[in-house]
Amino acid sequence: APAAAAGFRIQDVADIAKVPPGSLPPGTIAFTDHRSDELVDPKTGLIRFSDWARARPLQKQLLGLYPAYDEPSVTTTVNGVAKTVKRKLHMYVAEAKFELARAPGSVDLARFATLATLEKMDPAIKHRLIGPNDVVPNKDAKLSGHHPTRRWCENATTVICIQSRYQFEGKLPAAIMLLNKLRDSGKQVADHIEFQSELRIVPTEEIDQAAVAKLTGVDTPVASALEQTIVHANQVMQFGKVLAVLQPSPADPNRTIVSTFVALAVESDLFEKRKELEGVPVLRNMVPAQVLAGNSSFNTGTSISAGLPSYSRNRIEGIATQLSAR
Repeated sequence: APAAAAGFRIQDVADIAKVPPGSLPPGTIAFTDHRSDELVDPKTGLIRFSDWARARPLQKQLLGLYPAYDEPSVTTTVNGVAKTVKRKLHMYVAEAKFELARAPGSVDLARFATLATLEKMDPAIKHRLIGPNDVVPNKDAKLSGHHPTRRWCENATTVICIQSRYQFEGKLPAAIMLLNKLRDSGKQVADHIEFQSELRIVPTEEIDQAAVAKLTGVDTPVASALEQTIVHANQVMQFGKVLAVLQPSPADPNRTIVSTFVALAVESDLFEKRKELEGVPVLRNMVPAQVLAGNSSFNTGTSISAGLPSYSRNRIEGIATQLSAR
């Protein structure tokens, strides 16, 4: 695996929950995105949401938009008859684990819940602060991103609300322009992703200690957790979550084990666009499945345009770098 920033390097493993505490060398991040799992499509690294919910209910509970979240229902018309169906989703899930040479209590997560920290982790994505009343799902209970029990970005603990924009890099904007010309009056594809998210320190009373310990595979109390939840996006994604959990090492309470998760829900109908693109020679490599998997000539940079595997690795490396800094 390529060397990471600040001396970190990625070590691929089959299951981070089975990495013994104290076994990771300094500066090593154990990582998996389950691309070799039986239920995962090896071409994309994604798993159907329904398979994910059935096979990994604990991940669905803790990494979903909220615990009871399910694929949203939409109304479609077939042969003149309206019917309600589920909008199918695919999930990309990456997991990682690394250790810090200090106790969890010495890590001040509040300083990480800032725009400055987000920009350091991924300078290609531009952010600005917004308020709870600006969050689209807070305005409409019918939207799939609407939280059934609370409003996004309203919390007694440390929380910020963010509007983010990522301009696709490299050859993607030119390819999208060509695709939109070919579609003429059809639905246009944006050359950027805009999304809204909530970044917060998870309140202690919300942490299910037993469930989180089972998810991380670390049998010590959760000291703290940092969570960014993407609740609304202009295209491609339905939701996303980045979760970093800090626990004292069972081998040494003066060391911290950080378990980090990246979960992204992608609209399944993206994969139905394959035939549309394969008929145009210059766009054959822009098939969404290839681009998302990082297997296209259009993949460039280190952010979202690089594909989900590279993006998630770099995001986790960024988290490790920020948490390791004193």
